[in-house]
Amino acid sequence: MVHLRRARTSLVLDARGSGLPRVVHWGADVGDLDDDGLRHLAAATVPPLVPSSFDAPTALTLLPEASAGWGGRPALAGHRGRADWATAFRLDGVEVDDTPGHDVRVVVRAADAAAGLALTVELTLDPTGLLLLRHRLRNDGDGPYELRELTPVLPVPAVATELLDLTGRWCRERSPQRHPWPMGTWVREGRHGRTGHDATLLLVAGSAGFGFGHGEVWAVHTAWSGDHVTFAERRPTGEATLGGGELLTPGEVVLTPGESYATPVLYAVWSDEGLDGLSDVLHTHLRARPGHPRSPRPVTLNVWEAVYFDHDLDRLTRLADRAAEVGVERFVLDDGWFRGRRHDRAGLGDWWVDEAVWPDGMHPLIDHVRKHGMQFGLWVEPEMVNADSDLFRAHPDWLLQVPGRLPPEWRNQQVLDLAHPDAYAHVLDRLDALLNEHDGIAYLKWDHNRDLTEAGHHGRPGVHAQTAAVYRLLDELRRRHPGVEIESCASGGARVDLEILARTDRVWASDCNDALERLAIQRWTGLLLPPELVGSHIGPERSHTTHRVHDLGFRATSAFFGHYGIEWDIASISPAERTELASWVALHKRLRPLVHTGRTIRVDHPDPAVWAQGVVAHDGSQAVYAVSRLATSVAQVPGAVRLPGLDSRRRYAVRPPAEVPRPATLDRTAPAWLADGATLTGAALAAVGLQLPALHPEQALLIEVTAVD
Repeated sequence: MVHLRRARTSLVLDARGSGLPRVVHWGADVGDLDDDGLRHLAAATVPPLVPSSFDAPTALTLLPEASAGWGGRPALAGHRGRADWATAFRLDGVEVDDTPGHDVRVVVRAADAAAGLALTVELTLDPTGLLLLRHRLRNDGDGPYELRELTPVLPVPAVATELLDLTGRWCRERSPQRHPWPMGTWVREGRHGRTGHDATLLLVAGSAGFGFGHGEVWAVHTAWSGDHVTFAERRPTGEATLGGGELLTPGEVVLTPGESYATPVLYAVWSDEGLDGLSDVLHTHLRARPGHPRSPRPVTLNVWEAVYFDHDLDRLTRLADRAAEVGVERFVLDDGWFRGRRHDRAGLGDWWVDEAVWPDGMHPLIDHVRKHGMQFGLWVEPEMVNADSDLFRAHPDWLLQVPGRLPPEWRNQQVLDLAHPDAYAHVLDRLDALLNEHDGIAYLKWDHNRDLTEAGHHGRPGVHAQTAAVYRLLDELRRRHPGVEIESCASGGARVDLEILARTDRVWASDCNDALERLAIQRWTGLLLPPELVGSHIGPERSHTTHRVHDLGFRATSAFFGHYGIEWDIASISPAERTELASWVALHKRLRPLVHTGRTIRVDHPDPAVWAQGVVAHDGSQAVYAVSRLATSVAQVPGAVRLPGLDSRRRYAVRPPAEVPRPATLDRTAPAWLADGATLTGAALAAVGLQLPALHPEQALLIEVTAVD
């Protein structure tokens, strides 16, 4: 018996038989059970024999097999010339490393001599209670073995009766969908060659009615930036499972004798404190990574929606001047700086500074930006190529394609085959040279603007090899330039997963800067990622993508809970707007240490037109919340908003921040507490809350909470 136990979470394995270990339990801590207790627990969870079934109880193991009676979705599928398609693994050993204060690590080794396969299962339970699961399969047979699927799965108890996952599209990423969990399989497949705008960051199973602050929930995340699958299955025989892994195309992974394949890591998390409990575990885990950004996240101005492809040194230096005035700390030059790039139909692949636009190179702009004390960043899209480029004309064989035809174009571009050694070397050399020549570049906005379609590599499916090559490219570039930060952008939020984030410093959540749309996009992106990893910018008054018009206060508040920035031509705005913008930037800088380290809180409010969220310091000393009105309500007064997450025993001063103006429409409708502030206990704020002012649709109010004793 093996008991993995950390942070109120337990995973119990029964490894007493000759086959793969049975998963007895994953979820709430079962306490300090001795060997006898664990054996009794295992016995108590063996399913009964029922009519018209196997003559012995079936067991859900770490790799469910038909040979053990599993009739659900196969965890392993493959064959060796139509043989060795079924397995019966025998246990070779279990290694446990349970050092107090560190991760619990378990390695399970098994083999099927008849099928010529060896299996290693690696499990890690970290100090936050987050479980990481990965399989490795080795071909020990005489001939090649074609692998079709290898997916880790975990059991979920019967109390989980509802499913929640996310879908979306360009400029509408992270849209939640929720439904009862019926019999059958709910499968989310991503065939984009990248994570995808419609990818579910987490697939959540939970008790009836679970919310942000309540309910028991289990969730999994497939950490892979290529084609992938995540699924939930409930069977009439009683089992319910969550799982995920890489989605392989036929012929994509063929293991030669002695060769191995490792699945993506499946992140699995349990909480009895609702969705915010899941996020707290994941955010804490990510913040503990050695490579997690430690310096304050610089307020960023990206010039795309200010100048688009119209690059002009004088115009850009004026924009940099205005950026410095309002407190920007990082200035990013977007698409359009390289040879032939006056529009999106040419130039990709030719990563040289365009002499026609920049006769003196980019050094004058970089020097100007840095004299203001700002970092300089640059947009690149290294995995792509336009047909109208010198690179394409010289090396048409460097493309991901089926022999004899090109995939359909997407944004006038094709995909470079980075598994091709020469293509990989070219891209690495150009990026390396660019960073060496311009040592002032501190940041790369790394874009990826199309799906991979008919992605062939030497006549075989190439998404797996392409994804691995992108990881190698990022790893090598960071090795050579450790001080350069990288953003994962893919037409906005189409490459957001924990494996790409092992190599990047933030993601761009969406190309949509509409503040109303962004509220939802960022709320659900935050289910997986802490605020400091999610780029969230203040856009212009009229949204570039939706043409909605919002006042500056609503736009600034909507962007507040993230890696703050601006995507707006601030050189053309009025002095009054610049003054107000500077006040929002200053407020964010003051509260940034809290926003980027605290516990994310999303408030369950009965009125769907009212959204509230916040961040609370882990020691309970301070918090900041935002209340947003999305639309009109049926009720004239939608009800008080509770502010959970605070220390129930402490008293708190509650008031809007003094640095920024409140919406003018609140002057005659503000409740009494808004004028002078209020002092209340954490218990009162969580149980009773605050009555809202009469916010108009698409207005928001920021509330600062500070402990006074």
